[in-house]
Amino acid sequence: MTRIMGLDVGDKTIGVALSDPLFITAQPYETIKRTKAKHDIDRIEEIIVDKDISLIVVGLPKNMNNTIGPQSMKVISFVDLIKKRIDKEIIFQDERLTTVESESVLIDLKVRRENRKTHIDKIAASFILQSYLDRRSNG
Repeated sequence: MTRIMGLDVGDKTIGVALSDPLFITAQPYETIKRTKAKHDIDRIEEIIVDKDISLIVVGLPKNMNNTIGPQSMKVISFVDLIKKRIDKEIIFQDERLTTVESESVLIDLKVRRENRKTHIDKIAASFILQSYLDRRSNG
């Protein structure tokens, strides 16, 4: 049963979310602590094989005026490295405000400030993936 993977690529961590097999909902899965690009991609590849991933949705951190800035360029460069090793379709999804939404969810759940960092990236990845799934199901 195939799934879709969502990634929130940051400088220090990569949030990972997975869809359910029916592509309806996104669930936070894991936060990868970044070391070297090779090791980061090794872990992504392990998840792809283990969870039978058919498509990867990567959050693109656009500026509020819809332009692409330095952080977007870092994400695009990292995706280029992934494409050299992994033969899966990769789609970019606008991720503006997903970190703000994720922080809000964690506050609503009364997660202590010092514990939010361990969850925020995978929750942001689930928002990115859910946005894609919703857009996909609505045509």
